[in-house]
Amino acid sequence: MFAQPIVAPVATGAADDLARPNRRSFLKGASALGGALVIAAHLPLARRAMAATGDLAPNAFVRVAPDSTVTVLIKQCEMGQGVTTGLTTIVAEEIDADWGQMRFEFAPADAKLYNNLAFGPIQGTGGSTSIANSWDQLRKAGAMARALLVQAAAAEWNVPAGEITVQKGVVAHASGKSAHFGELAGKAATLTPPADVTLKDPKAFTLVGGHVPRLDTPAKITGKAGFSIDVRRPGQLTALVAHPPRFGGTPKSVDAAAAKQVPGVVDVVTIPTGVAVVARDTWSAMQGREALKIDWDFGQAEGQSTDAIMAGYKAMAQTPGLTAAKRGDAAAALQKAAKLVEVEFEFPYLAHAPMEPLNGVLEPTKDGAVWWAGSQFQTIEQATIAAILGLKPEQVTINSTYTGGSFGRRATPTADYAAETAMIVKATGAKAPIHLMRTREDDMKAGYYRPMAYHKVRAGVDAAGNVSGWDHTVVAKSIMIGTSFEAFAVKDGIDATSIEGASDTAYAVPDLTATVHNAKEGVPVLWWRSVGHTHTAHAVETVVDELAHAAGKDPVAFRAALLKDQPRHAGVLALVAEKAGWGQPLPAGSGRGVAVHQSFGTYVATVAEVSIKDGALKVDRVVAAVDCGIAVNPDVIHAQVEGSVGFALSVVLRNKITLKDGEVEQANFDTYEPTRMSEMPKVEVHIVPSAEAPTGIGEPGVPGLAPAIGNAVFAATGQRLRSLPLDLSKLTST
Repeated sequence: MFAQPIVAPVATGAADDLARPNRRSFLKGASALGGALVIAAHLPLARRAMAATGDLAPNAFVRVAPDSTVTVLIKQCEMGQGVTTGLTTIVAEEIDADWGQMRFEFAPADAKLYNNLAFGPIQGTGGSTSIANSWDQLRKAGAMARALLVQAAAAEWNVPAGEITVQKGVVAHASGKSAHFGELAGKAATLTPPADVTLKDPKAFTLVGGHVPRLDTPAKITGKAGFSIDVRRPGQLTALVAHPPRFGGTPKSVDAAAAKQVPGVVDVVTIPTGVAVVARDTWSAMQGREALKIDWDFGQAEGQSTDAIMAGYKAMAQTPGLTAAKRGDAAAALQKAAKLVEVEFEFPYLAHAPMEPLNGVLEPTKDGAVWWAGSQFQTIEQATIAAILGLKPEQVTINSTYTGGSFGRRATPTADYAAETAMIVKATGAKAPIHLMRTREDDMKAGYYRPMAYHKVRAGVDAAGNVSGWDHTVVAKSIMIGTSFEAFAVKDGIDATSIEGASDTAYAVPDLTATVHNAKEGVPVLWWRSVGHTHTAHAVETVVDELAHAAGKDPVAFRAALLKDQPRHAGVLALVAEKAGWGQPLPAGSGRGVAVHQSFGTYVATVAEVSIKDGALKVDRVVAAVDCGIAVNPDVIHAQVEGSVGFALSVVLRNKITLKDGEVEQANFDTYEPTRMSEMPKVEVHIVPSAEAPTGIGEPGVPGLAPAIGNAVFAATGQRLRSLPLDLSKLTST
């Protein structure tokens, strides 16, 4: 999602990091899909409750039950990236549990307890921050629980705490005394937590860095995992919304007579985003929506086609932009260059297209409302629903469910589909739960999109083959401007997410200028998996490859020289070159390309091998080297990089969102086709051993794929395809 913290990081001490240790209560009346432990305000009451139940809950994140199970409260959204396993592993390591006793639950919406430390006072998931922001916090949470169990054993056995060991869920003493966690939990719950805890030496890790089975896999295989699309509440109704076919359109008049005659339709209401049909089931709502007769007002709507929008971008690029980065004198260096590379890149709008369409259930209650969803921005959804319904945020309970993919789509500054559900509840005066469903066509044609972008780059090399000047212009619509994040995410008119990865390139280019233009068209845009890096990495890595060719140098060696003072970049580059067999011959019609890029604190080098036959491009092999700090779950890292390849490949090969007279032309997977298994290359992932704190992995595998493939096409054909998706018809021969 977004790369920069959306608010200043919160500085916290040990107690603050653990969110009011020794305070607890239970969220009553919540469904099994979302019910979770929270921390109460009264310490004496909490201690009595813990002693009575035999549970140990020393902080907001860990609960040890009498049956010795250890439950970790997950404040992040699980959308397939594996955070429920990753975050639980951190606690399990520090408490010294056996993996078989570990459990997890989704935490309730409470930014005071469960804020994302990378964002500030907001509970939310994005920017590949889940492990990174929770690393120290959960280590302390686990270590605190362990310390209390040890204290309880020491008191029970009348032995020094320093003589007690903990291993795989068993607390033991050399005298032969031992106990499982559950046997000590009740006693431990009555003790005062230590003011500080000692964390384990990473050299002693037994779970972090090793193999543990994913905790969510069994439930997903058996169908027991609860997604919001599965929620069924008593009396639940289903709502679908007819959205204007052009962005910014509004309903001028609505004839709902035929829709109301459809069996099962309960109500039809106009809301700010369109016209909602409420019915007893999804099919009736769909049929009712089809029967609506709506005259749309397009007076303020976006009416351009994408070709016209791109033409405007190109014209804008000819004018002075906002300076995002400047070092040295790029113009003077380019005048002295022996060889120049002058190129442009076009990047289309992209849909997120998560496998589970957007949906959620909002249930009015006598005290407020309950929202069931794969909630990615709990704080924003809670506040938005509350504002629409005239409630206080704390009156809105969020029951987080599993999420069937997001790629940034479920994290909107407007909480769009949650807001839409609340609007329907308010407009209908509903007393029953409302399940908002968006079909895939709904979101494909009336959703949010990765911004379209245009890049213009002039770069050169001198007679010795050194980079001599780099001038980089980006035109794109800002994701942040006009949202609630603008005040702290946009500086001097520059949205860093529009040009990240280009303005802050790690390459040793002494003379560089990067400018950005903020486009203004009416297409709604949003972060898309790896945000600005999705296009900046492609432009930068393609130009670097072209400079290497102009200098007559090997692409890997050329990059290595420019990264000699960047050890982590250089490390992944060297590793991927070794593992990919860089320099080894390939069959005729094949090529090998490379890219290296850092995003979300993680360094990834990618090598792609491609073959071209009869005008068709086949990606045969992808090798990636990853430095993401300490590898909490290597299996998850492999899966995320492999998944990034599968996710991004269809964008490299064919996918784009296009508009004709303001209307989106794509609607479903027939016109926006995901990567097929038959297209999937062999993927090899190699992790750099590291003692650095963990960084993100959900997104960094995406940026390098397109340029590595594009550079491989050049290696195979001697011709460049710069814009995405790659269009082989533009090659003179294949």
